[in-house]
Amino acid sequence: MPDPVTTHQAQEDARNADILIHVNGRLVPRAQAVISVYDSGFMLGDGVWEGLRLHNGRWAFLDDHLDRLFEGARAIDLDIGLDRAGVLAALEEVRTANAMQTDAHARLMVTRGVKVRPFQHPGLSRSGPTRVIIMEHSRPAIPRPIRLATVPHIRGLPMSQDPKLNSHSKLNCILACIAAEKAGADEALMLDVHGFVNTTNACNFFIVRKGAVWTSTGDYCMNGITRAKVIQLCRDNDIPVFERNYSLVDTYGADEAFLTGSFGGQTPVAEIDGRMIGDGVMGPVTTRIRDLYAALIQQETA
Repeated sequence: MPDPVTTHQAQEDARNADILIHVNGRLVPRAQAVISVYDSGFMLGDGVWEGLRLHNGRWAFLDDHLDRLFEGARAIDLDIGLDRAGVLAALEEVRTANAMQTDAHARLMVTRGVKVRPFQHPGLSRSGPTRVIIMEHSRPAIPRPIRLATVPHIRGLPMSQDPKLNSHSKLNCILACIAAEKAGADEALMLDVHGFVNTTNACNFFIVRKGAVWTSTGDYCMNGITRAKVIQLCRDNDIPVFERNYSLVDTYGADEAFLTGSFGGQTPVAEIDGRMIGDGVMGPVTTRIRDLYAALIQQETA
């Protein structure tokens, strides 16, 4: 079996051993970046987060990420404790302290804070919020296209855990990934509540059929920022694109498939449920979209 590959695989970088991490307004060495065992994020996964990429000294699609962060916090009734300018200032403080200019990734996390007792009720979180920013030197290094396996786990319904929330509660997706690995794949392809193809455990999912790009309706998947940029790039560049319901039969017969996410941009898919997709390599439509996205990043961060 080929070596395992993940959609967030990066080159090893020795500088990451000495990074400074933001913990509640303080910059501390990696080994000292700790939070309380009573923290609601550690205890219950109660919080929201964002992942951002740094290019040419600027954060790509910063406004989109901040919109999603503050909307998610509002949805779960969480006060971040900073306004947008304060969040950006914290990001820039960490970036400057770590002398990062490009090829860096920030994970910005906010939880409801430290609880007075180890139970669920949010009213027990009386010391918060907890804010952490982990920023690493990070250049994606995915050695081959991804292999997916369909799993029985689905993304939640809006009335249970809305999949559009970028929350700390990721156990469902972790179980999906475990199931995919048990099946000999790298990561999981998840269906929606109606049995249509939806998303993967970590990224949004697209297929290409006869030159047209298909993705899910978006009703049951993360509202991915890279997903939205790819859809708009297709529309702006005369690439047919459809947000629609489609089945595994449609997927197995695709000419190409790829994943989208802030970390890797566009990641090609070689195999789904043991079936090779196209020629098992990155296809021409995916290649064109990747080039268009790279140009958009350059424009955004110039």
